Amino acid sequence: MTLPASAAASGAGEPPLAVITGGQGALARALRRELTSQGWRVLAPAKAELDVRDPSAVDAFFGNLTRLDLLINNAGIRRDAPFSKQSADDWNAVMDTNLTGAWRCCRAALPVMRRQGRGHMVNISSHTARHGVAGQAAYGASKAGLLALTQSLAAECGPDNIRVNAVLPGWMPTAFNENLPGPIHEAARLAHHLNRFNTPEHTARFIAFLHSMPMTSGQVFQLDSRPGSWM
Repeated sequence: MTLPASAAASGAGEPPLAVITGGQGALARALRRELTSQGWRVLAPAKAELDVRDPSAVDAFFGNLTRLDLLINNAGIRRDAPFSKQSADDWNAVMDTNLTGAWRCCRAALPVMRRQGRGHMVNISSHTARHGVAGQAAYGASKAGLLALTQSLAAECGPDNIRVNAVLPGWMPTAFNENLPGPIHEAARLAHHLNRFNTPEHTARFIAFLHSMPMTSGQVFQLDSRPGSWM
């Protein structure tokens, strides 16, 4: 992907730059709108522009950046199946996208953030990471791995003034889960104390606010109203 000159440039007084992986999803679009409205420059590449499973594509994309204030690891897939019937190919695809893909992006973003002496990474995890769901062993395991990655990186990168946090948006009525049967949607809604789902727009506002909190790192934020966890 060839970056626009404004994205590759850096300097005092310029708007902050955010990169959002999985840039065509509903949450990525909401994040782009929210951050742009606050004066950010935003790169939200689609899979064709940045495939997080491709190490060379990730290195090339971030290697073109001379500034990066916020990385949001949003790219994710599901390959739901009963554990006894899940193929190794599906397991590996979920892990390579959701967990290893985020690891690749964090690893490629670190040199840019270290050079500028600041940065923030936000990993989009899931309620399933803490509360297992039948048929989602791969998805839940990948999202749980993101929580450990978040807290380990926060400890390691704190001395470099780089923050790392995780956000669990909760169930959102998006294309990501629209293929699930109606009774599953309704059961999920009723599991919320408020009997309603979160939205991409509210999640985007929270992440923008979280970025404005310079003392917060290594934290996990659940944004819906389902029972939480002390983990």
